[in-house]
Amino acid sequence: MLANQGYAAYANNKIMTASPAELTLMLYEGAIKFANLAIVGIEEKDIMKAHTNIMKVEHIIEEFQSTLDHKYPVAKDFDEVYSYLMIRLREANMKKDKEIMEEVLKHLRTMRDTWKEVMRTGRTH
Repeated sequence: MLANQGYAAYANNKIMTASPAELTLMLYEGAIKFANLAIVGIEEKDIMKAHTNIMKVEHIIEEFQSTLDHKYPVAKDFDEVYSYLMIRLREANMKKDKEIMEEVLKHLRTMRDTWKEVMRTGRTH
């Protein structure tokens, strides 16, 4: 019990002291984690586990969409990708379709890896 409290405090501190770039990376990591858990739920025929984790991915994508800064032209491209992912997530949730979730996961990993590269190159300049 005490160890859980210590971890929770550590995790909370990590979030509270993270830069916006690090928070974005954490959200990508969370979306990937929840997508993986949703796939496990689908494989196990655990409808609630699949649904709950797909919804968590949807909430993260909604957060990404709501924080886009549309003064930059690239925001439109991100918005289109996020909208596509939301459509696919809803479809995956209705059908409990593992292949759709694997497609979403592939896109999330690509976006996370791209974001890591942006962070890395931003530090060197």
